[in-house]
Order: sequence, then structure tokens, then C-alpha cells
Amino acid sequence: MFVISFHGSSYSSFMVRSSSPKYFSLVEKRTIYGCTRYHICRFWTRKRTTPSPLWYCVTEKTVNSAKSAPTRNILDFKYFCDHLELYRENIRNRGLQIDLDGIKSLYNKQCELISRIQQLRKERNQVAERLKNIANTSLAEESNLYKERGKILKAQVAELEKQLETIEEALFLEASKVPNLTHPKVPIGNEEQARVLQVVPPTHSAQSEQKYNHLLITESLDLADFESAAKVSGQKFYYLKNAAALLEVALINWSLNHVVSKGFTPLSTPDLVRTEVVQACGFQPRGEASQIYRVEESDLCLVGTAEIPLAGYYMNRILDEQSLPIRMVAFGHCFRKEVGSAGQASKGLYRVHQFSKVEMFVLCNPCQSDVILEELLNIQMEMFSSLGFSYRVLDMPSQDLGNPAYRKLDVEAWMPGRSSFGEISSASNCTDYQSRRLNIRYRDKQGDIHYVHTLNATACAIPRMIITILENFQLPNGKILIPEPLQSYMGNRKTIE
Repeated sequence: MFVISFHGSSYSSFMVRSSSPKYFSLVEKRTIYGCTRYHICRFWTRKRTTPSPLWYCVTEKTVNSAKSAPTRNILDFKYFCDHLELYRENIRNRGLQIDLDGIKSLYNKQCELISRIQQLRKERNQVAERLKNIANTSLAEESNLYKERGKILKAQVAELEKQLETIEEALFLEASKVPNLTHPKVPIGNEEQARVLQVVPPTHSAQSEQKYNHLLITESLDLADFESAAKVSGQKFYYLKNAAALLEVALINWSLNHVVSKGFTPLSTPDLVRTEVVQACGFQPRGEASQIYRVEESDLCLVGTAEIPLAGYYMNRILDEQSLPIRMVAFGHCFRKEVGSAGQASKGLYRVHQFSKVEMFVLCNPCQSDVILEELLNIQMEMFSSLGFSYRVLDMPSQDLGNPAYRKLDVEAWMPGRSSFGEISSASNCTDYQSRRLNIRYRDKQGDIHYVHTLNATACAIPRMIITILENFQLPNGKILIPEPLQSYMGNRKTIE
């Protein structure tokens, strides 16, 4: 490893020469209020089949991007350009409109500019070497010519770098709109085209002829207070009270213990993460339609799911293949704007601005991700079946997939208060969509480096699960039967009354 140091807060453009597969680092020295700090940005070289050294054109923009964002290598552009028709079909199936030809054109311009800059830098190096050789000679006229040529080359490089920065920014913004490719089994179309994979009937013993919705139940049993929460925080907030507050804690502990018993590592994650990490995970932190809360005058966002800090945990790391798959689970608070959500079906606990959730997250070898998606679904089904309510599993259609998802399986529980099924969890295979943006890779036995695949799945979304239990486990006397797996987590209570 070798280090290039800069003193001061500004960077100039420079070339770095390195032999694969080593890396280089940029070190910035800053003195703030008399305290000296060093900021290190590490860059890994790409493996090449040729023995020639690797040259990288690094500009001030590149360095600043490296400091403030996980990575900008968000697409395999070579594959993208070679399979443009595949991406066109994927865009059509997802109901999106993206200028793919424009992205290809920007990429080609970027390659041309990088090639031109490298040629000019090579010529500059040759001029500098020639000046060095004639420095102590009497060839003053030739020396002046070389100096003038050096100035011209420097100006040309600076101008091309400005153009490159503009092209790179435009390419990044446009390429960020491109969604993941789609699994061939995914149904094509809107939400109505979701394919029902399985329907699981109820197995619990709670029977009541009259089924009330959770709003009436929480009011009659004093389990929640929406009016006080509205005065304190606004609409779509809530207080859980009495047995419901205990039920929340019970669900968290039950689901964490169950998932940890499957070999997952438990983590407690931050509720605030950097905007760039949110964006790298496939969420849109900006714009009127964004569901993300941003902290004013900072680069932080409140997370919409623990998936985000879990995904960022291994950001900018190269893992050993033998360590895969890495299974993590976290309890976290989720914050969502819920833009555009309204109507009777969204009232109460079903759609809120803040809630608790236990989330599973996996990093794996690409050849494992399809199998692990099934494993995550099996964990969810095992948990829900143990509680005894009816639910169904859906293979979600192309237009219902978020940009990161290659395939998404939803679980919906029967909710008598809605007289329909309602989503309580999902499991998604995001392949290398997130790992490219977060720069999470692994080294195989041959020493080659690849991007991992990432998957996420809900273990327990607390408010939706509370709705499911309250509405499905009503007894004729008005009490709520606590599902047996949860009773030990609630002081061995059998009912809520």
C-alpha cells in the first residue's frame, strides 16, 4: 500500500499508479480549532488480466464523492450496454419510463473523456520527463517550447475534467433510476396480478361470532390512545397502553429469540443514518413523494426500516467467501411519511408514521440468494403458523416491486376488521443492487472479487401483528386470547381483558 497525502482542504487532479490487486488511500489533513484530523479514503484497484499497471484519473469530485457516499459504481455498465433490450423489457414490465439510450450515451461519453484525459496525462508526463532531462543543458529554446506545451496540456486536462465531472454527475443521477432486473417467475403487471402461492388456514381455538375491528377493541379494553398522540405528535401516531404495551415487548422478544435460534446475529441499530446510505439501499430521501424523514441542516435521515443500517454495516468491505452467508437480525424503530395513504383501511395502527419492527438481513454468495429467499419465507411461515391465524403468501408482480427487489414475497394475514387480508411482512431478494451501491464484496478461493447478494425480510412488524392478534383472537366474553407462544413473554397471562 502507498499513501498520497494532501495538506489543506482542497484537492487537485492527479494520476495514481498501482499494481493489481492492491489498493491506495487518499489522506486529507485538516486543522479545525487547533485540532489536527486525518481523513482516509481507500480505493481498491480492479483486477486486470493484463500485466500492465493500472491508471486511475482521480479528480476533486471523485475524492469528495468517496468521502461522502458509499460508491457510485451503481451499474455494471458494460453488461447494461450489451443487454440494453433486456433492460428495456424490464422497464416496460415495471411500468417505468427511463431513458436507457441516454444512459448508454452518457456512459460512452464518460469512457471517451477518461481515455482522452489519460492520453493527455501521458503526454504531460513525457513532456515533464523531457524537461527534466534538458534542465541542466543549454537548450533553452527547446525548454521553453516544452514548458509552453506543458501549460497547454494542463489547461486541456482541466477543461476535460470539468466536462467529465458534469457527465459523471448526470450519469449517476440517470443510472440511479434504473431498477434491478426481475426474476423470471415474477408475475407481470400491477398489484392485481399478484400470484397466491399458499393459503394457510387458522389453527387457533378463539371463536367469537361478532368480530370487531382493532379500533373498537383498543378503545373498549383501553389498549391504545390515538387522540392524545394526535395532540402530542400529530395524525398517524399512537400510544400503546396496558396489555398492548406489554404485547409489543413480547412480540419483539419472541421474534428476536426465534430468529436468533435460526443462526442470525442480533444487532441493535441506529435510527439515524446518512442520506447516501439511504439512497444506496434504494430508498429516495428527496422529493415530494419520498417516504423518508430528513433531519434539517444535517446529512442524516430517520430510517424507514432496520434494513438500511443493517445493509450499511458491511459497507466498503471485502469479505471472505467462507464467511458467507452472513445472517443478521435487528429490532428497530421505523419512521415513514406515508405520503398518499388515506382512507378507512389506513386508520388506526395499520399505517402509521412510527412503529417497531424486527428485520432479518442476509449477505450471501450470488448462487445462494434464491435458496435463502425461500429460507427467509420459511422462517416467517413457521413463526406465523405457530401463532395460529390464517395467512397467505403472495409472489408480488413486477409493478409492485421496489427498485432494489429482484423478487418479493409478501405474507398477508386475515384481518376480520378489514374483511380482507392485510400485509404483515415481506421478503425480498435484491441481488447485487444494494451491494454495488454500498460496495460490499467478497473474495473467492481464486482471489477474484465479486459483489455479494443482499436479502431482507420482516420477522415481525409490531402494529400489524397487534392488529392481527386483536382481531383474530377475540373471545365471546370480549377478552382477547393471547397466542400460546407469546404467553411466557407476558408473565404467563392467557388473555387480554
